[in-house]
Amino acid sequence: MGTLHKNGVSSFHIQLLSKIIDMDQYPVIKLIIENNISREEFSELIQMLEMLDESYVQQKEEGFMDFTSLLVHFAGMLNEKLNPNHLIFALKKEGYFPSLMDEFIKIIKRDRRGNRKS
Repeated sequence: MGTLHKNGVSSFHIQLLSKIIDMDQYPVIKLIIENNISREEFSELIQMLEMLDESYVQQKEEGFMDFTSLLVHFAGMLNEKLNPNHLIFALKKEGYFPSLMDEFIKIIKRDRRGNRKS
């Protein structure tokens, strides 16, 4: 019961902190907290992003022009608690993997335009 009480207190303290900090400046952290992502899940996310970023750089150097397969891989491997589009825009805002996120955002916007024309 002590652990449950401590978790409840910790959760309450985090809620209080989130009210005094402008969480819009830290959208990735906000998504992590709101979606109850564990430390292990966050580590897995960062490792996946590092791998995708390396693949992106390599493919770019090889002359690839379309990186949709990387976005599909990202969305498919992403923890089901997280929305891929929301996370991409949050990562971009916080400056994580800027070139990769720019590419993902271009693809998302291109697909949105394509869907409107249909």
